[in-house]
Amino acid sequence: MLAAIVSIAFASMGHAADDKTTFAAKPASAYPHKMTSEKVTIAAEAFITDEQTKEAFGKVNPWRFGVLPVLVVIQNDTAQALRVERATFVYVLPDRRKVEAIPASEVRFLQGPNQPRRLPGQAPPIKIMKGKQNPLAEWEIEGRAFTAKAIPPGGSASGFVYFQPPTTSDAASLYISGLINAVTGAELYYFDIEMSGK
Repeated sequence: MLAAIVSIAFASMGHAADDKTTFAAKPASAYPHKMTSEKVTIAAEAFITDEQTKEAFGKVNPWRFGVLPVLVVIQNDTAQALRVERATFVYVLPDRRKVEAIPASEVRFLQGPNQPRRLPGQAPPIKIMKGKQNPLAEWEIEGRAFTAKAIPPGGSASGFVYFQPPTTSDAASLYISGLINAVTGAELYYFDIEMSGK
């Protein structure tokens, strides 16, 4: 069973090789916003500005349409495979409001009517919209999502997790739970990554 889990992990990481453009996450240790627990390091970075999103999403900045992409990089430095298919991601605002992740397959159905004027950090109103003109239907949204099922010993996995918060803040944090040691079945302690890095 462990061999099957490791095979799934390599298959899911190999998906990035099929990408049409050349976005690649850095090692988890290279990001300022990270946390290490039980020899597992998780880094997180919110992609808000056009400059940040250009390499990953091309001309589309999801945050302009009310969808906040957060890059998650998980480095497994333990001696056992790590199951991550049941991991949960929650964006926690400074006032402790919690915003659960949106499945990447559902992001295409959330699109603002235009790119309205708004205050920095403030998400525009959302409406349901379908069709070829939907910028959130671009392949990069699902193609760059975090889809790993398991991470082998010494391996890493990365991808974007999507949220629909009413605003964003450097004082927000990313709460992650549900990572499991594939050998013992024990769940790892939760991760609470401060996006300010402080």
